[in-house]
Amino acid sequence: MHTATIRLGLRENLRQFSLLVLVNAFVGAMIGLERSILPAIAEQEFHVAARAAILSFIVVFGVTKALTNYFAGRLSDRYGRKHVLVAGWLVATPVPFVLMWAPDWNWIVAGNVLLGVSQGLTWSTTVIMKIDLVGPKQRGLAMGLNEFSGYFAVAGSALATGWLAAHYGLRPEPFYLGVVYVVLGLSLSVLAVRETRHHVAHEVQAHHAEETAQLSQGEIFRRTSLTDRNLSSVSQAGLVNNLNDGMAWGLFPLVFAAAGMTLSQIGTLAAIYPAVWGMTQIFTGALSDRIGRKQLIAWGMWVQSAGIAITALSASLLGFGLGAVLLGIGTAMVYPTLLAAIGDVAHPAWRASAVGVYRLWRDLGYAIGALLAGVTADLFGLAAAVWLVAGLTFLSGVIAAARMNETLSRGSA
Repeated sequence: MHTATIRLGLRENLRQFSLLVLVNAFVGAMIGLERSILPAIAEQEFHVAARAAILSFIVVFGVTKALTNYFAGRLSDRYGRKHVLVAGWLVATPVPFVLMWAPDWNWIVAGNVLLGVSQGLTWSTTVIMKIDLVGPKQRGLAMGLNEFSGYFAVAGSALATGWLAAHYGLRPEPFYLGVVYVVLGLSLSVLAVRETRHHVAHEVQAHHAEETAQLSQGEIFRRTSLTDRNLSSVSQAGLVNNLNDGMAWGLFPLVFAAAGMTLSQIGTLAAIYPAVWGMTQIFTGALSDRIGRKQLIAWGMWVQSAGIAITALSASLLGFGLGAVLLGIGTAMVYPTLLAAIGDVAHPAWRASAVGVYRLWRDLGYAIGALLAGVTADLFGLAAAVWLVAGLTFLSGVIAAARMNETLSRGSA
């Protein structure tokens, strides 16, 4: 496609953008397969007792997804976005079958290595492609729609697997859904998704022609991790956000079970948080295009902290539900806004790599959160682990408020 025929914008690229939203829904649904029932499988089928051991599947998922995120950004710059997206779906193909038929817990952990690699390749690429398509305007809305599709699908899949487990047993029936997700996601990615690198070339020509952007991968890593106040503030907030998400994924089902919730109720509670998160992101992403990124990031972390604290204080379905709603709202305030802030600051020539570095740190939060929460729960109890994560989440909001500048240019608002 010649750059003269390319137009940037959500409306101008609505067909491809909508297709990528649908593809990302299947990406999110793959995580939802595990969201409500894997801790129960660990305890009931494989008799894994230690919390840290149960959360091992989240640790390996987080580490492999984080590392793959980093390389996904670099690979998509070098070989093209579509090739990386298709490769991610191919890696996901064995995962539902491993979850269905794993003879011991180590197989589940190995399956989560594949799931982490797949998620790093597929989700990172759909984010990068949507930023490519929309250009400087409406980044927040674009990221809100992307994350809405992914996490609303996480919620729907968690609810569906919880219902199937309650009616048919923990395995294999709930994981039949995963086969459907892989077939549809891979088919759409191969047959319908188009490459978007030429949109980046057009954006550089149209909006950044005077700027130089020759940065090494080492310099991009240092800027995004440490030296750039805005990029590094975004990276630490992303890490802590997924730290508490890793805790919620691994420990909340155990907290709910300890309070006497049924498997069906646990599935419902596990779905509330990503459902609220998913739906609300459409509005918070667009809101960040109007009022800026910084306030939403800081306040979002504080709202998450309040939701986690309410969960720690509760023992009823209503209290747990309220905590899940607040956690979902706070996460929705933060998640698309962080990605939009990366797009604000990073030059288009190295933006995909910067997104990869950010998502490296963000998804290491899964592993750090699962390890920290699991060890703390084993040593001091479930409640202590939940309170520790609530405190760290509040502190992250303080850091963002103190260190970060507003990144939204009023010219692109």
